Amino acid sequence: MTIESCNIPLPSEVIMTFSGFLVGKGEMNLWLAGIAGGIGCTIGSWLSWWLGYKGGRPLVDKYGKYLFLKHRDVEKGEEWFRKYGESIAFFSRLLPVVRTFISFPAGISKVNLPKFLVYTFLGSVIWSTGLAWVGAKLGENWDSLKDIFHKFDYAILAIIIIAIVWWIWRHYKHE
Repeated sequence: MTIESCNIPLPSEVIMTFSGFLVGKGEMNLWLAGIAGGIGCTIGSWLSWWLGYKGGRPLVDKYGKYLFLKHRDVEKGEEWFRKYGESIAFFSRLLPVVRTFISFPAGISKVNLPKFLVYTFLGSVIWSTGLAWVGAKLGENWDSLKDIFHKFDYAILAIIIIAIVWWIWRHYKHE
């Protein structure tokens, strides 16, 4: 979870649903899994916030292209913080993709770190616990779901490849 919140797209949906699978098997506790996910997200978010705070726009100018990060992406994040304040950290933790990248613009915007971390932790615990709960429910029905999911393997792979190609194309199109 720390890695995901450090702007490295390692999906929390995979990590926390697997944790939930372990919850369903009795190997983990749902609430502790959610809190651990929240702590991991908060640590990663602090690191990303610090990178934005120290590196700012010059860092985006120099290395942003390697991460498909544009000025407009950073400006959109800054605009959200100007409009909604630190509370956007809470709500962004409940949104896939946005949750991974919101901390960097928070650092550039120099938002209040303690408030940012509290909102980040609270939103991340909700997100992590919810995903773990879904994983636990899926785990309870794993044998029946396994056969259903295998029918869609190629379709899911195609959707993932198309999404990645679209995302890269979208970022290069605006250069």
